[in-house]
Amino acid sequence: MNARRVFVCLAAVAVIVLPGFVYGQTSQSALAGVVKDATGAVLPGVTVEAASPALIERVLSFTTDSSGVYRIVDLRPGVYTITFTLPGFNAVKVENFELRADFTATVNADLKVGELNETVTVTGEAPLVDVTSTTKTAVYNKEALENLPNNRQIQSLAQTIPGVIGGLNIDGPRLER
Repeated sequence: MNARRVFVCLAAVAVIVLPGFVYGQTSQSALAGVVKDATGAVLPGVTVEAASPALIERVLSFTTDSSGVYRIVDLRPGVYTITFTLPGFNAVKVENFELRADFTATVNADLKVGELNETVTVTGEAPLVDVTSTTKTAVYNKEALENLPNNRQIQSLAQTIPGVIGGLNIDGPRLER
């Protein structure tokens, strides 16, 4: 009976942890937002470019839809420069925008009517809250795991993650160094 209990615990941990290892290696993030003009009207057809050394292509280009909305998915975490351009409007550039792993950042833009050669540069920081996802991830390095005050059981580790409630009070597998 004890061997079965250990097997069930190990299988449960594998189902929970292994997808994180497979997908965690290529953490994907996204940029999304709405582009409007000075009056608040949405602008379809705006070219949105996301440039970063983290990208293999270096620059990804997308166009806003009929609602002025854009969404750039499957981005790697890193520092980005986001440029919004539309003929007849001043370009808007957001530089040094840090995109975190598994995060959908909202970057809206307001374009002003102007000459084609004018560029407005906005320097901003990534928002602290992802308002489009309810997923909470936590990554602990080896040093943090060793310094946590717990009894080295998976259930104790899970309780250190904000939002995780409960845990099993059974003799489960112990984390080894």
